[in-house]
Amino acid sequence: MIPIEDAIAVLQIQGDVQKAVEMKSYHKAERVYFGVPNPAIDAAVKTWRADLSVDDRLALAADLWDSNVHEARVAAAKLLMQARINPDEAAWALIMSWVPQFDTWAIADHVCGAGARRLLADPSRLGVVEGWITSDHMWTKRAAMVITLPWTKMNNPKPDELAARERILGWAAEYTNDQAWFIQKSVAWWLRELGRHDAPRVWTFLDAHGDKMKPSLRKDASRNLPPR
Repeated sequence: MIPIEDAIAVLQIQGDVQKAVEMKSYHKAERVYFGVPNPAIDAAVKTWRADLSVDDRLALAADLWDSNVHEARVAAAKLLMQARINPDEAAWALIMSWVPQFDTWAIADHVCGAGARRLLADPSRLGVVEGWITSDHMWTKRAAMVITLPWTKMNNPKPDELAARERILGWAAEYTNDQAWFIQKSVAWWLRELGRHDAPRVWTFLDAHGDKMKPSLRKDASRNLPPR
């Protein structure tokens, strides 16, 4: 097991004071920022992952998250960002415990990247994610679209994968009624990615719901679509 103090020191020593100030101003969340670039976080995580068992990795991820240091929370998510964790119930539970604490897109997106792999490992967990779509916590509501992005990238989805995609598009349709920028942006992101693999379905969605989207976000959603 790696003591949390040692892990934090590994990150802190690679920080930049000016960059930390800029990050705090940009993300607007009250926590410590070291100003560590993502490649340095990736390198630290790669070393930790190689040295630790799954159980120890989960313990370190939990400690990194609880430190409430920006880069440590990003590192916590990256520690769990792998396709195969067996068994993975504890990893899924830890990721789910973080979702209600989301307060910036950067941390949320890294955690959703880790969570997406656990969803792909067990798609029945979409039932848990579906509970987020009515959340009063904007970041949780947004996470339902971000964590399901893998379903946009399937060129030849199997029937159950296609059914899941349609289920998520149903959530997206409801989200177009929400005027919060981050919520509609999550829909635009989902549609933009799907447009690379199933442009006709995105056109169908935009024909039905696009008039409720902010014009700039509708344009963003159609970025990868061929002209009609």
